[in-house]
Amino acid sequence: MEFFRIKKDIPFMRHAIIFNAISALTFVAAVFFLFYRPLNLSVEFTGGTVMELRYAQPANLEAIRATLRGIGYEHPEAAGFGTAHDVLLRLPVVKNITAKDASQKVYEALCAAEKGGLTQIDNINAKGEHVFKQACAGPSGVELVELRKVEFVGPQVGDELTQNGLKALVMVIIGVMIYLAIRFEWKYAVSAIIANLHDVVIILGFFAFFQWEFSLTVLAGVLAVLGYSVNESVVIFDRIRENFRKQRKASVHEVIDSAITSTISRTIITHGCTQMMVLAMLFFGGPTLHYFAMALTIGICFGIYSSVFVAAAIAMWLGVKREDLIKPVKEKDETDGAVV
Repeated sequence: MEFFRIKKDIPFMRHAIIFNAISALTFVAAVFFLFYRPLNLSVEFTGGTVMELRYAQPANLEAIRATLRGIGYEHPEAAGFGTAHDVLLRLPVVKNITAKDASQKVYEALCAAEKGGLTQIDNINAKGEHVFKQACAGPSGVELVELRKVEFVGPQVGDELTQNGLKALVMVIIGVMIYLAIRFEWKYAVSAIIANLHDVVIILGFFAFFQWEFSLTVLAGVLAVLGYSVNESVVIFDRIRENFRKQRKASVHEVIDSAITSTISRTIITHGCTQMMVLAMLFFGGPTLHYFAMALTIGICFGIYSSVFVAAAIAMWLGVKREDLIKPVKEKDETDGAVV
């Protein structure tokens, strides 16, 4: 499928040094910000309190976040789930406050914001036993906010998730390199991984610079970008191999330029459609999907750049040639097929 066709090849490789210089500067800037301003890790990685609440009326998430900021939480995470009445809070660890005290403090503040008061409600469970629970009720005795669940994520769990996340990233990188080395050639595997790590580091650099919260969903987005960018590189590499077969007299520069030019239409269609979906999540998906969509948006934009301009150029500088992808055909011996 083609949206349009470019008749004359665009000389991308003529400007490969400029493209890669821009890429290198962006990469260095991202690394600098990662060291200068470390990632703002979420509760899953650092530990903290997770609370599940149910409101009698549809919850106002912005008002909830404002209340939490008022009691000392700089970056509170409040998101709806299930229905408009259900709210999930992820709160970081606060010094000198235990998890139990933190949840109690938060619940009292949210109850006061709803103009209610804490009270004990007597419920009868399935066994017929009286179970007392703390609830936030209004003047008429109607329950305004119900605290359904409180969980504490300890630092040890956060460290384990961090290690598992790094392991997942390393395993993806190794798997991609093995796949590309088998399907194409080791020079392509090296160039593709360099280009794709460039995308990952730049995403992390954006999150470090703006201090956006880095959560498990964002990590999932980074891994998705890695796979998505590899797919684009594979398409270009496959077209390069095809052109080596067709364009016997063309130079390596001309073969790569032709391959990139012929895939531009496909790149615009696939990436454009994906980007529209991601932007819809970014603007209309709410706080829960916001940073996940942000990671995908950045990754797709830089993924196109790296796959088209970085990966192919690095493969060219590594000395890729026709013989790397196409085995030379042995000439038949003159006596082959002779009748004796």
